[in-house]
Amino acid sequence: MVKWRIERGVVQQTESLVRGFYEVVDARLVSVFDGRELELVIAGTAEIDLSDWRHNTEYRGGYHDNHIVIRWFWAAVERFNNEQRLRLLQFVTGTSSIPYEGFAALRGSNGPRRFCVEKWGKVTSLPRAHTCFNRLDLPPYPSFSMLYEKMLTAVEETSTFGLE
Repeated sequence: MVKWRIERGVVQQTESLVRGFYEVVDARLVSVFDGRELELVIAGTAEIDLSDWRHNTEYRGGYHDNHIVIRWFWAAVERFNNEQRLRLLQFVTGTSSIPYEGFAALRGSNGPRRFCVEKWGKVTSLPRAHTCFNRLDLPPYPSFSMLYEKMLTAVEETSTFGLE
């Protein structure tokens, strides 16, 4: 039922949207982009307000704003360039767009839902995301360098769409 609703339930609408898109944009021009890059091209890039992001983030599983892993997390985000920050946002929320009202207005599958970092996983695991819940499962890495490398790998090397 879910597969039908996602794939077949909107076939006509999707085909119409694609036809209209290609009437405006030459297909050869967009064929060089993957989905993530195309979204950034179409939606543009916004400078992320790290203070707003941090202020509107919640923590679970034993993490809190002053936990060493969370301090490393924010240090890593500060070290990222803006494109990497947008990719992190897209990895966790499913979109690189920031609501006009800021991070306080982030929405999940069931309405308003703040960005969340939850303690989960073994230190050998990559961070994982739950886009419906705007949640990042972040293992308790033993060092900043390990956290930074694992986050960078997760953000740069993983698929941007999946169903959980």
